[in-house]
Amino acid sequence: MQKPFSGTPSLEKIEPNFGHSFALRKFEDINPNTLPFWHFHPELEIVYVKHGSGKRHIGNHISYYSGGDLIFLGPNLPHYGFTDRLSGVSTEIVVQMKEDFLGKSFFKLPEMQAIDQLFERSKAGISFYGNTKDEVGARLNSLFYMDQFDKLTEFLRILFILATSKEYNILNASGVTLIVQGQDTDRIDAIYKYVRDHFTGTIQLEEISSEVNMTVPSFCRYFKKVTNKTFTEFVNEFRIVHACKLLSEERHSISEVCFESGFNNFSHFNRLFKEKTGKSPNAYRKAVEKVVYDEFYLG
Repeated sequence: MQKPFSGTPSLEKIEPNFGHSFALRKFEDINPNTLPFWHFHPELEIVYVKHGSGKRHIGNHISYYSGGDLIFLGPNLPHYGFTDRLSGVSTEIVVQMKEDFLGKSFFKLPEMQAIDQLFERSKAGISFYGNTKDEVGARLNSLFYMDQFDKLTEFLRILFILATSKEYNILNASGVTLIVQGQDTDRIDAIYKYVRDHFTGTIQLEEISSEVNMTVPSFCRYFKKVTNKTFTEFVNEFRIVHACKLLSEERHSISEVCFESGFNNFSHFNRLFKEKTGKSPNAYRKAVEKVVYDEFYLG
């Protein structure tokens, strides 16, 4: 029996590890009974997944990752975690800390300017790749074997590496950061769950509007206001992300991927896929296969 989605985004309460100023955790077991849930916390968060693949839903951003991931999330940025996290992976490391975990003005010092700017960028969500992902992943893992002082100084080094790296993408996940309480969060959670359960079929505006007890015009205005997207754009983006997953993990034909992702028009699927990813479905599959080959056989 799988755990159901929570009805509202939960405020996750985070306590630093005993004797430390930040929380550091490692997950090495797959838990098949845990579904991701819409939650937020005032702490910044770094997540490193080694070799894994899955979906990200952070703020108003949805995307698919493969070959592992390293992300930096700013405070109060709602996210679902990783939909398929620990898929084919043995380790996930999570670090969480308050913006002022070393004091109110520590990161305002001239020497800390780059890290302070990193914290500001993280409010939109950041994904790191390349050598930065590999180096920071290894350094995060080494934290578990250090004493308190070395752990702190090494963590500052990690933040500096992230702050000065050029190997990153801004996820542009901001825009939902203020929607963290009350009726809005009920609706966002209900909408996401409905799309997640029904995206392979046709979702009529009347259906989803009724699901959250709104008229169609009111729903369309509301959804556009809180996500900066139309509902159709959101559903198509969700379908494209699922198509990326199928292209990366399954051996379906491109046409099968199209229809199993909820599209009923092959040319429309190809056009949207290239618009969202910058590649045709076939080129995307070949690029992912090369990444996997390079990482596991050459890396």
